[in-house]
Parts: sequence; C-alpha cells; structure tokens
Amino acid sequence: VNLVESGGGWVQAGESLRLSCAASGFPFDDYAVGWFRQAPGKEREGVSVISRGTSRSIYGDSVKGRFTISRDNTKKMVYLQMTSLKPEDTAVYYCAAGRPPLPYGGDYLDRRLFGIWGQGIQVTVSS
Repeated sequence: VNLVESGGGWVQAGESLRLSCAASGFPFDDYAVGWFRQAPGKEREGVSVISRGTSRSIYGDSVKGRFTISRDNTKKMVYLQMTSLKPEDTAVYYCAAGRPPLPYGGDYLDRRLFGIWGQGIQVTVSS
C-alpha cells in the first residue's frame, strides 16, 4: 500500500504547479483520494478530494476556483493542478486515500476519513 507524491517545488506568486500522486497496493478506483496540506505550526487541512464512484470533486474554501483535482483510475493517479498560487499556499502537501461509506453526506475534507497517506511534498510560493 503506497502513495508517492511528485511535482512540488518553488514558484513565485501567481504561477502554477501540478502535483501528481501514484498509488499502488490497493484497489484505487474503490477509494476516495485527495490532497491535504500542512504549513509550519498549523493543523493539516483538507485541500481537495475526489470521491470514488461518481468522482465528485470537493474543494476547501481557500482554493476554490484556483485548484483542480482529477484522477485517472487506469493509471492509478491523482493530480492537483494549482494556479494563481499565493504565499499562503506554502505547505507540505500530502496525498491521501480512504473509503468513506457510500452514500456519504459528511465532510470529505475530514482527514479522519483517510487511512493511507503519502510522505508529503513541499510546495513553496514566494511573494
């Protein structure tokens, strides 16, 4: 069971980055997958999640309209396209997978729903 993030790095404010996450060792298409982030001294927060089944996309308020999540079940990949990056987006970004019950009417950005985590990748946005 493994999730491996890639694509992080350093950019200037207003630029874009695309994060990728490769999954292995579990039935990927039967899991919700998403991205969380943690800045120094702050709690880990949900950025975006894409559900299993309907592939419904959920976004945190701070990234709506700027970030887009997608998944490729054939390749067992999940992506996060980040545009109009801001310094406050600076954090370690984590890929996660979980199986909330279906139907699920709760908060998909609740990290307690996710039991599989990647090691994280740094994204730094300078002003």
